[in-house]
Amino acid sequence: MNWTGKRVVVTGGAGFLGSCVVERLRAEGARVCVPRSREFDLREKDATLRLLDRENPQVIFHLAAVVGGIGANQKNPGSFFYDNAIMGIQLMELARRQGVEKFVGIGTICAYPKHTPVPFNEAALWDGYPEETNAPYGLAKKMMLVQSQAYRTQYGFNSIYLLPVNLYGPRDNFDLQTSHVIPALIRKCVEANRKKTGEIVLWGDGTATREFLYVEDAALGIVQAGAHYNSDEPVNLGTGAEISIRDLAAVIAEATGFKGRIVWDTTKPNGQPRRCVDISRAQQAFGFSPGTALEDGIRKTVAWFLQNSREAAQPPRAEVSASL
Repeated sequence: MNWTGKRVVVTGGAGFLGSCVVERLRAEGARVCVPRSREFDLREKDATLRLLDRENPQVIFHLAAVVGGIGANQKNPGSFFYDNAIMGIQLMELARRQGVEKFVGIGTICAYPKHTPVPFNEAALWDGYPEETNAPYGLAKKMMLVQSQAYRTQYGFNSIYLLPVNLYGPRDNFDLQTSHVIPALIRKCVEANRKKTGEIVLWGDGTATREFLYVEDAALGIVQAGAHYNSDEPVNLGTGAEISIRDLAAVIAEATGFKGRIVWDTTKPNGQPRRCVDISRAQQAFGFSPGTALEDGIRKTVAWFLQNSREAAQPPRAEVSASL
């Protein structure tokens, strides 16, 4: 697909990942619309219809989601399920009726079963129930895969489904009540340095592993898939490398200059025991190859936070959730 002049809607395009996708699409000549929730609440059918009627998109990238760490998922399982499910189901159905040429759905690594063998292969998606603390969110997003495959079979609708691992990078969410583990750890370390507290407290025991993908690499993979991938099979986007939360904390402590003590609160959950994906399908199908090493990406993220975030000068409001 040549993006030049293409009418593209990117839901969630003002967000962390979405803004990077928008930048890349515009650099390739696409005419991109970024709907804002205050004008187009995608949970509401009438608002979604207004968006599609106004923009008449040829391609939709659906990145909008309600997300958070373990704590946020535990507090809001119902709304996390409903909001994410209804946005995806309704948008894809109305896009089909509107004659949209292609729908790129962004899923979540949380859709995988809790005890998936590492590295996660896409064939294992239905081999068990997701990790309990984020299962409602993971299952809501996985319904978009079911819908995508069903619509391709019945209607010939060109919809694809991508599964990015945990993302991080500049412009991430650093609010400790809703952020994921890397931005939360960065903020914790920066605040401890500023207040000279000498220690930070993290959830779990540090043994859980995660895989992290730099946000600009993820945006590249998503746009590549939008241009070149046209199959009903889901596709992982990641690096193929995992790191324990304990080792990750050490990397971030070094990047922020934190030399204090890390205390592990083992009364709090670890989340899914391990996460690391097989990225061979993405490599073979559309040439995806992430280019940012974790240590380099974390240094860039720390630098951005120190230079740009007001939160760097504000006290933390909650403990870190080493999750999603």
